[in-house]
Amino acid sequence: MAVYEGARPRTIALPRRPGIAEGPTLGRRRVRGAFRAGQRTDRLGLILGSIVVAFMLAFFSLAQQVRVSATGLDIGRLSLERQRLDARADDVRSDLDRLGREPAIRKMAIDDGLGQLAEPIVLPAR
Repeated sequence: MAVYEGARPRTIALPRRPGIAEGPTLGRRRVRGAFRAGQRTDRLGLILGSIVVAFMLAFFSLAQQVRVSATGLDIGRLSLERQRLDARADDVRSDLDRLGREPAIRKMAIDDGLGQLAEPIVLPAR
């Protein structure tokens, strides 16, 4: 148990009369415990801590913005890729439509060395 100078025992019953004569007294100056013990509050640590917290918040915000911009770039890249694939699909469809017709098939067969069929031979029924 710590004993402080000037501490008085508290009474449970009725309070006693003060033993000191009533007169003009000076107000007591309040002194913090850390100052009394010879330790002053270090504001430098508080300032450095607040700077670190501010930089961490700024870094977090920057990381979020980078993530959003990277997502935007991915969306743009995928959109261009989709347009390129749609154009390629249209080209393939037009090639199939063009090459699926009879004149194109005949030309490809002749280019491959196939000849035209002769007149069909009709056999009479017996």
